[in-house]
Amino acid sequence: MTPLLELEDVTKVFGGRRAGATVRAVDGVTLRVGRGETLGVAGESGCGKSTLARLALRLMDATDGVVRFDGQDVTHLSSLGLLPVRRRMQAVFQDPLASFNARETVRRIMREPFNVHSLSPSGGIDAKIEELLTSVGLSATDLDKRPDEFSGGQLQRIAIARALAVEPELMIGDEPTSALDPSIQAQIINVLLSIQRDRNVAFLIISHDLDVLGHIADRLAIMYLGVVVETGPGPALMAGPLHPYTQALLSAAPTPRARRNQQWKRVLLPGDPPSPAHVPAGCRFHPRCPIVQPDCRTTVPVLRAVGPDGTQVACHYAPEETQTQGRAIAAARLGHDGDPPPTISPGQHGVLASGDRI
Repeated sequence: MTPLLELEDVTKVFGGRRAGATVRAVDGVTLRVGRGETLGVAGESGCGKSTLARLALRLMDATDGVVRFDGQDVTHLSSLGLLPVRRRMQAVFQDPLASFNARETVRRIMREPFNVHSLSPSGGIDAKIEELLTSVGLSATDLDKRPDEFSGGQLQRIAIARALAVEPELMIGDEPTSALDPSIQAQIINVLLSIQRDRNVAFLIISHDLDVLGHIADRLAIMYLGVVVETGPGPALMAGPLHPYTQALLSAAPTPRARRNQQWKRVLLPGDPPSPAHVPAGCRFHPRCPIVQPDCRTTVPVLRAVGPDGTQVACHYAPEETQTQGRAIAAARLGHDGDPPPTISPGQHGVLASGDRI
């Protein structure tokens, strides 16, 4: 089956301030999102994941590579040619207030996508708007309020409702919960899960929080310094990360149970991420890697399959020398002393209570 979204060897290069200085924010990334699937992309700040989201949305042009939507090459489509594609893929950003006109009411904000795409829903636009707000947990009494009268969680619900107005097949969320406290995060995640269940919408969710992605994503991709270093089924990756960088990310987000577990310890990485303007030779992670070997400094590891479940890892020594460590980190942070913790099957994500830590 043709993937809904395909990024094939996509690269984005930004010019530097000095002559000859360039930044490869995204460097040869290949990812696919199937219909009704959720792909989570994680990594620390500056790894290129937000740039990747904008490339997928065609909010910026790729320097190289191909972006396809439903089999159609949209890499070089004009703004006019992109209009019908944009109706089928929508975005939800980290700060919804920045994408709203502060002077407009919610009613006028919600009418905008109908006007842009010349849509006339049966029953009228106002009735459809009320239905959309209800579906994300808001009411019609909120229609005549302005953005500054809402909390961050309510604004994100409005942003989601506006994205749903054109009945998209794909929604791309760029850090959609990172500005919210944990209880509100759980509510927004439940809204997204409900949308996927009821509307079969595919998601590409960008986040630095593996706990959020581990709960919502069918597959995960981990980025470091512009490249994907590990990808695979979400439950499997959360239960046994293979790349040393993924292991460090997971250990950096201990659960309360992990803090009480004597088996748990954080993987501390030396130094800071190198500048994307001066990428290290060989493996990009080698200056910080706890298992670095001489060939890591000279030979670039390729993203290769390491299991029948579709897991891929860009590490010369995974999984032979990393599997045990990954399982131990995943088990310890959830309070297990031996086997990997139980996982959620793809497509069977549960509902979070508003007070759950995610």
